Amino acid sequence: MAMPNADMFQGFTVKLPDGTNWNVEVGGLLGTIATMLAIVVAAALAVRLAHIVIRGALRTLMNRDEEEGTVGELTTAELRKRQDTIETLAVNFVRFFVFVIAGLMILETTFRLDIGPAIAGLGIAGIAVGLGTQHLVRDYLNGALILIENQYARGDVVNIAGIGGVVEDFTLRRTTLRDLNGTVHTVPNGEITIASNLTRAWARVNEQVQVVYGTDVARVTRVIDQLGHDMADDPEWGPQILEAPHVERVNELGEHGIVLLVLGKVRAASQWSAAGEFRRRLLVAFSENGISMPQGVIISGPNTPTGRLPAED
Repeated sequence: MAMPNADMFQGFTVKLPDGTNWNVEVGGLLGTIATMLAIVVAAALAVRLAHIVIRGALRTLMNRDEEEGTVGELTTAELRKRQDTIETLAVNFVRFFVFVIAGLMILETTFRLDIGPAIAGLGIAGIAVGLGTQHLVRDYLNGALILIENQYARGDVVNIAGIGGVVEDFTLRRTTLRDLNGTVHTVPNGEITIASNLTRAWARVNEQVQVVYGTDVARVTRVIDQLGHDMADDPEWGPQILEAPHVERVNELGEHGIVLLVLGKVRAASQWSAAGEFRRRLLVAFSENGISMPQGVIISGPNTPTGRLPAED
């Protein structure tokens, strides 16, 4: 058996069908393969490292949201689903750019291709496409930020782009709301500059109650405070009350009477029903205690239902 010698690794010649010879340098071929493998391995390591960094950053963000109570009533499964969605989005974004760069490096270093014109052409095409789809890109980017920051989710009551309603559906491109009248609104995420979430963790019972001049304010205060304590002790309403409604202060000396500011704290999803029950009990308590409100004046506050969302003032 013949022993290999150095000449065997120099290269070999392949005779092509047209009669010409093609000299293949083994050393150069091995170097090309090694370079390609190195670029692919480096790209895979970069994606893996990005995945680890993204996962760690998301875990830190989720823990902060949980400590601050901004995740609302989300279950463990819902939190996991949210994290997986954001993680997949971010990793796919990074993977796309890493492998595009790796592909260009392989074309340039191993095949000696001049990719300058191709990059210039892609740049011009990218600018043209970007100008035509800039609103679409803005929608997707803003949707990703809403998801990452957990500004709102399905089931939340929100005010966005001048429209209020319950979030029925949410994608990276648009948010679908249904208002109190049942009308469905589709809002592109790029149009959302301010998002007001009305059902995040807790909400206020915020009422302004007027009584006629000459009424004993201290007595009215005791009646209202007792009403709030009764609601907090009620088996049905107690679990929804985080802070019993009470008279905070004399808020105004109005044209028709004395205005008392009543504040309380309830679970966010119960703010409208709790405020309605408070008003019902207040009317009964005032009637039983002979307390009069000015004629033509109603109990008012940001929790009073309107033709649209109940929390719009």
